Amino acid sequence: MVDAAQHNIHKTGEKQTMRKLIRSVFLYAVIAGLGSAVAGSSEEIKVERVSFERGKNSATIESSITGYAVIDYVLGARQGQYMNVSMATDNGANYFNILAPGEDQVAMFNGSINGNQFEGILPESGDYKVRVYMMRSAARRNEVAAYRLEMIITAADKEPDAAASSEPPENSAVRAGMGKFDATGQIPCAQAAGQPTGPCDFGVARDGGGNATVIITKPDGVQRAIFFLDGKANSADTSQADGYGEFKTEQENDLHLIRVGEERYEIPDAVITGG
Repeated sequence: MVDAAQHNIHKTGEKQTMRKLIRSVFLYAVIAGLGSAVAGSSEEIKVERVSFERGKNSATIESSITGYAVIDYVLGARQGQYMNVSMATDNGANYFNILAPGEDQVAMFNGSINGNQFEGILPESGDYKVRVYMMRSAARRNEVAAYRLEMIITAADKEPDAAASSEPPENSAVRAGMGKFDATGQIPCAQAAGQPTGPCDFGVARDGGGNATVIITKPDGVQRAIFFLDGKANSADTSQADGYGEFKTEQENDLHLIRVGEERYEIPDAVITGG
């Protein structure tokens, strides 16, 4: 049996109304683009519906897969709810992806790239798939993986009966999408490999605690949203139009060095914290 992983799960009741912007909380990755790396093409995908017990907002599954087996754990959720999924496994080639409602190939989160821990705000209502699989190299050897999968969805409404008539609170992503910034200015940015940095206008909406949304206007007028959680750059609003640019971040002292595909941004801590 796999030892239970230590999780630091943030249970919040954040609610969203700006679907287009909030969708970018997630790092979108194309499963098909991983090609030979991901198993699953040799067998049909097994589907299991996940239901939470009455009064609970989580479910834990302990199971195993062998070789090319793939399992989709399907759970219904609403736009604006907060999802946390984590997996402990005894096989380093065992991962999970998350697919948004209606998707069968394109993952909004890819565990083999980002690790077996996901948390974020859901961009739309419907059935989400948590897809557990083995990397093809391990599947070819018919390896076995025992895993413990924990799924948590925090209710969008703390008081469902009373909340229907109330306005949801505006978090940083919503306020940023409406142009309600706590601060504006310029940061160094570059839009292509090898290009020197130049000034880009930005606006930031802060939630406190190191959580913030930064909207950057690129020289061509197109905007890029970058999301911070607990003081760290977490994701950007990548899309199919820009090739789902890979998101990378590192920190040098009080400066966040962020890459989205070939784009580069340098964001000081003070932008996020207001210090």
